[in-house]
Amino acid sequence: MQMGYVDEVLQRVKSQNGEQKEFNQAVQEVLESLRPVIEQDEAKYRKQAILERLTTPDRQLLFRVSWVDDQGQTQVNNAYRVQFNNAIGPYKGGLRLHPSVNLSIIKFLGFEQIFKNALTGLPIGGGKGGCDFDPKGKSDREIMAFCQSFMTELAKYIGADMDVPAGDIGTGAREIGYLFGQYKRLKGVYEGVLTGKGLEFGGSLVRTEATGYGLLYLVDALLRDHEQTLKGKVIAVSGAGNVAIYAIKKAQELGAKVVTCSDSTGWIYDPEGIDLELLREVKEVKRERLTAYAENRPSAQYHEGRGVWQVKVDVALPCATQNELALEDAKQLVANGVLAVAEGANMPTTLEATKYFQENGVLFVPGKAANAGGVAVSALEMSQNSERLSWTFAETDEKLKAIMENIYYTIKDAAKEYGVADDFVLGANIAGFKKVATAMQAQGVY
Repeated sequence: MQMGYVDEVLQRVKSQNGEQKEFNQAVQEVLESLRPVIEQDEAKYRKQAILERLTTPDRQLLFRVSWVDDQGQTQVNNAYRVQFNNAIGPYKGGLRLHPSVNLSIIKFLGFEQIFKNALTGLPIGGGKGGCDFDPKGKSDREIMAFCQSFMTELAKYIGADMDVPAGDIGTGAREIGYLFGQYKRLKGVYEGVLTGKGLEFGGSLVRTEATGYGLLYLVDALLRDHEQTLKGKVIAVSGAGNVAIYAIKKAQELGAKVVTCSDSTGWIYDPEGIDLELLREVKEVKRERLTAYAENRPSAQYHEGRGVWQVKVDVALPCATQNELALEDAKQLVANGVLAVAEGANMPTTLEATKYFQENGVLFVPGKAANAGGVAVSALEMSQNSERLSWTFAETDEKLKAIMENIYYTIKDAAKEYGVADDFVLGANIAGFKKVATAMQAQGVY
């Protein structure tokens, strides 16, 4: 008896990428939810090898980055760029600078990016890159030396109509500026090859706020569609970086109270609500640990380690890193009566936790839909660069809000079409897949 097509491809992916746990996890989550679509016309998808082509990157680049530190010592890092799929537009996805970066993580992020980018409704394909370089504690000169070496190799494979990287963990405005300057120097052209640039040289307003704001715009649409509202809701947020900070800001603007945040060493519970200005001063200005927040906020309690998800809240927004919300955390949240969980980070919820939420009636929205605001505004930055325009904050924010609300209704409708109302994981995967697969089929085998 012939194995089913989805199972066949899952087996193939695992045999070829055995040690790449993050990538295997992402592929399994997506392909399992695509079964209703694939089984409708399995012979066609199999004949055209759509799933094999979708789970195999167009290109995987691994290269060395050598640079000299302030002591005159030459340092060597491993860098990656995975160009996954460009069926609907140029490859688009961030560059992550963090010691944890490896090929599995970059492939998982690039694979997720295919569907996330498709859901935005904008013409962008999926890719991702990064390096095991740690920008923390480095001088500006060291950051510049690294970025210039990194771009010297990366520039061979990217371009405004080919592959447009962006920022990610560890890659902020400073790093993007150095990368852009080196690309311009090497290529001799001024084009929108990177997004997340400074406003002075082609950046877009709202880009800094985009992922956090977009997350709340989608949650707001989700709750309103279920006869709820954000006003008066208590929210748990993990993380204390860019996404978390602007998620907290927009949640407060929409009338909710956020009572937690976290960093790599501990977490804060503030029953009076997070003091956003103090949090920004601690994390963005002084770059200190959250202990400094607790020292300056009498109502705040600081705890070492993990624990954000044990607090009783209405909505949970994981905004830190992959697999931070496990099954035991999900059980605690459900026991405390959580209504909705939406991912602000990439795959922060384990497969077991996701399943538990769904089985217990929690409205769960995956990152490929909920955190698409960042790449959406990156694509809007590309549009502004191409047209030599600069939109106002209000114009861009309005476009972002419309995109996120459209994503919600797109994934809702896809789930409903396949008889599983409110299964937003299935809805997001199916909606993204159908758009990309249709484009692949139209363009032939390549």
